[in-house]
Amino acid sequence: MLRTNRLKRALGEGREVHGVMASLPTAASIELIAEAGFDFVVIDTEHVLINPETVEHMIRTAESYRLTPLVRVADADPKTLLRLLDGGAQGIVLPNVEDAATLRRAVAACKYAPEGERSLNAGRPGAFGKASLAEYVIEANREILVVAMIESRRGVAGIEAICAVPGLDMVLEGAADLSQSLGVTWQTGHPEVVRALEAVQRTAREHRLPYCAFLRDPAAKARWQARGVSAFMLGDERGIAFRALQKALGDARAPIDSEVARP
Repeated sequence: MLRTNRLKRALGEGREVHGVMASLPTAASIELIAEAGFDFVVIDTEHVLINPETVEHMIRTAESYRLTPLVRVADADPKTLLRLLDGGAQGIVLPNVEDAATLRRAVAACKYAPEGERSLNAGRPGAFGKASLAEYVIEANREILVVAMIESRRGVAGIEAICAVPGLDMVLEGAADLSQSLGVTWQTGHPEVVRALEAVQRTAREHRLPYCAFLRDPAAKARWQARGVSAFMLGDERGIAFRALQKALGDARAPIDSEVARP
């Protein structure tokens, strides 16, 4: 059945939310993220080889924890968006949005008429036809979240037109690919990258759209909060797990202080 999009409600109320990318193709990853207390998860199908059945299991697991499941797609193919939404995804994250026309087509694929042209289906979000499907399509249009990632010089240049597209719910930064597009690969803190991100956030704010920032250093949150940002991504669970494992091993291998060890 269609769930209330708790992330969309929180964004509308300006409440602080934290999300993470799920890059491990398993429902167990979603359980860990949910138990840790995150507000939303972005299941990554852009950089990860993952089958549709596993994505649906991951979505179902998020639902059981009242964790909002979004899916980052590889492209804006309408049939891909349709299947993910019919599988229960509460939002679609579109990578590397560079122009308003592409975004408009994606929104149309995510919304039922009259807001779009998503194909009708009485699948699991519609409780297989248990309730009124005429009412379901109205609720689905209200609950589905459409997110645009800005990851290139062209996307930054076109941000005004992108933010003006009806049906866009949030703008998500993509500093890594943006740094490459700007000629400073992996230098996500480079002044040119920072200026571009701030320009995108400023335009999103002018259009009353939430902006979601990645927290890549300890001071990042305070900087973005000062600009009115309340939605944050903490990277992906693989990286978080790797750093935790690396630290645990480093601590275990560290020499024991002889003074401390002396009885």
